[in-house]
Amino acid sequence: MSNSHQGKWEKRWHPLREEWVVYSAHRNSRPWQGADLFKTKESKVYDPTCYLCPGNSRIHGSVNPNYLDVFIFENDHPVVGMQAPVVAATEGFYKKENARGIARVVCYDPRHNITLSQMKLEAVIKVFSTFQTQMAEFEKNPEIKSVLIFENKGEAVGVSNPHPHCQIYAVDFPLNLVNQQIQIAQRYRTANGKNIFEEIIHQEKKDNVRILAENENAIAFIPYFARYAYEVMIFPKKNHQTFISLSPQELADMASLFHQTVRRMDMNFNMDFPYVMSFMQAPVDGNKYPEFRMHIWLQPPYRQPGLIKYPAGPEIGAGNFMADTMPEDKAAELLKVNLNAYALER
Repeated sequence: MSNSHQGKWEKRWHPLREEWVVYSAHRNSRPWQGADLFKTKESKVYDPTCYLCPGNSRIHGSVNPNYLDVFIFENDHPVVGMQAPVVAATEGFYKKENARGIARVVCYDPRHNITLSQMKLEAVIKVFSTFQTQMAEFEKNPEIKSVLIFENKGEAVGVSNPHPHCQIYAVDFPLNLVNQQIQIAQRYRTANGKNIFEEIIHQEKKDNVRILAENENAIAFIPYFARYAYEVMIFPKKNHQTFISLSPQELADMASLFHQTVRRMDMNFNMDFPYVMSFMQAPVDGNKYPEFRMHIWLQPPYRQPGLIKYPAGPEIGAGNFMADTMPEDKAAELLKVNLNAYALER
């Protein structure tokens, strides 16, 4: 084996999924040289055809107000709803029930041509505060058991409308990945007497090679077991299960680390970097989940601009992720970015 392969070809245990991730970074060492996509992209502050812009009509005739910052509305095409059609529930081998819940759209900003990374930090903190307010509302609703706040950013992840927004799904059933993490965390506590999330943060601080940003109340890093090249987890340092219990300063510190991270992503390849962002939170079903820790989870699909990591044979057929990059290399790459050079804040 050549020296270039050493340390780039291995498998690592993913503690939150209890499965192996295989890394073969020697297959993906090509540098990328391409157009300056981020700086040359042109779009309008207002798009008369956009159903999310202020003053425009949506699909069913509702007219958006002339909002000035965050705007929330019930999704016109909800995946779940309190008015979902009544179905006859079945309890046999094949089960079905009503698809009840609440689906909302959160517009971050009235401007059509902006992203969270381009917005000022104060505006991003206001968006995060809105999430906290929404969570407090859902916690009081006895019909809501779990909440997913997520943003699909960019055409690479299938977004048809670039207006800065995310969605909220508040549902009456456990969300699978959160439920999986809760069960794994409980098993880890039983077997080791420790909290698995605290162990992950401790190990990242000990290794100190994948941390992208840290402040008094939060920490952001590409995890040792990352499946996607630029996958990032952002944790509050204290014990929080959902957004609800974060203090104003803790919320602001998490928003700050998120802001720094997505700016690094944009600047790394001089483009508007796509991602799937999920706010991983414990259920709001009245039960306690002391072993779970809420976190922001960023999963950008690109290995390089124009080169997407598609789940294929091993991922779909076997359930094990095959990664083409090393987490340490990607963290070092993002850390080289000079955030002081970011010139597109609006």
